[in-house]
Amino acid sequence: MAKIVIIGLGPGDIGSLTMEAVERITDGNKVFLRTDKHPTVKYLREKQIDYETYDHIYEEEEDFDKVYQTIVNDLFEKSQKYGIINYCVPGHPLVAERTVSILMDMNNKGIIDLDIIPGLSFIEPVILSVGCDPVNGLKIVDGLDILEQNIDINVDNIVTQVYNRARASELKLQLMDIYGDEYQIYVIKSAGIKEEEKKVKIPLYQVDRLDWIDYLTSMYIPKMKKEEKNKYDMNNLLRIMEILRSKEGCPWDAKQTHESLRQYLIEEAYEVVDAIDSEDIDGIVEELGDVLLQVVFHSQIGKEEGYFNIWDVISGICNKLISRHPHVFSDYQANNSQEALESWNEIKAKEKDFKTYTDRLKDVPRVLPGLMRSYKIQKRAADVGFDWNDISGAIEKLHEEFQEVQYELNENNKERIEEEIGDFIFATVNVCRFLDIDPENALNKAINKFIERFEFIEKESIKMDKDIKTMNLEEMNSLWDKAKIHKISKKN
Repeated sequence: MAKIVIIGLGPGDIGSLTMEAVERITDGNKVFLRTDKHPTVKYLREKQIDYETYDHIYEEEEDFDKVYQTIVNDLFEKSQKYGIINYCVPGHPLVAERTVSILMDMNNKGIIDLDIIPGLSFIEPVILSVGCDPVNGLKIVDGLDILEQNIDINVDNIVTQVYNRARASELKLQLMDIYGDEYQIYVIKSAGIKEEEKKVKIPLYQVDRLDWIDYLTSMYIPKMKKEEKNKYDMNNLLRIMEILRSKEGCPWDAKQTHESLRQYLIEEAYEVVDAIDSEDIDGIVEELGDVLLQVVFHSQIGKEEGYFNIWDVISGICNKLISRHPHVFSDYQANNSQEALESWNEIKAKEKDFKTYTDRLKDVPRVLPGLMRSYKIQKRAADVGFDWNDISGAIEKLHEEFQEVQYELNENNKERIEEEIGDFIFATVNVCRFLDIDPENALNKAINKFIERFEFIEKESIKMDKDIKTMNLEEMNSLWDKAKIHKISKKN
């Protein structure tokens, strides 16, 4: 079987080359470099060692995944041709080397034979440069995949692939969302290379202003210290909740159950809605935090009882999102939002093992507010064709239900009046559905309007030096009409 000897060239200083690496490079076998844009390559030139480089592949392919796969494919062909070849990579072969990862996978499958010669990675010189001990927590993050790998603010992070100012600018924006604009980080170029190393400690927003950033540049982001912490992540929240529920924590938090917290989850959800309706951005942030707290609270209780934990909750929703979006995560095609929604509903029906269409109606939670529940049930009934052809049918039904309310009022049948008023409200929701209006929102707007007009009446009564309770209905109605005009004029 053909063999590829992967050789680590170290961080860049020729003195960091290992004896074994030198022996292998000079053993007469063909030498291939992932890139010759590396200071150690100077040694190969001085020793007149012939080599081929894959730098041209970076310009020929449109993304890095294709670059790496093309390099691996060519290495495999060359190994078949020459028997044994040397493949040299910067640093340590097992640190931030995608081509090596692909080759190792092929080796595990028995496709090719590998021999790995280690080298000093870029990590050690970076650590030495900033004087930090990795035992306190260190994460290496590929700058090309930072969103997938996730930055951890509770440990030090080294970000690789800061190869030019444009990439530095993209990383800066992503990192400022996490740490803030002024967070101090290190930018290090040519770490461990004598007389070439550059290091600067600057706030994040200045990173892309450095004109010396190149392919040997990394960022070192120190973890947030407890005494100066102004940002937190999910792990911090989980730990805080764990402490609050402990013997050393808060007595109130410790005694809560799923049942006792039930009302708070509902209240917090409505407070988010209220903040959205008020267009209060700060309020939305705060209230979403309160909803998240409820999720973490219930998850901690579940963990203590041994039934589930936060990771079960997160895994559950991730699995649901992936399975119900086949048009995103698999080969299924959805041409528009309606097709995507229909696909979601069909997958949900299979997951929940609905036997009948009535099962779909019964699946709408009974605890939902009446307007919301009726809207959802009508919509699901309409999905199977139980619906008016157009809004005129819904309007006609609304008039019919109103007449039935009037009839029962004349009959003074209290039980039937309640039933017919329920039918009237249900029919009103149906009209809303045809108009694509959320009845809950519509009613809340009406309530807010009523409060505003009532406030106007009360203020006017004070100007008139009258107690609102002593005013007759005619006077109030007159002020009510004035309130409507006042509102219109304010809009204009």
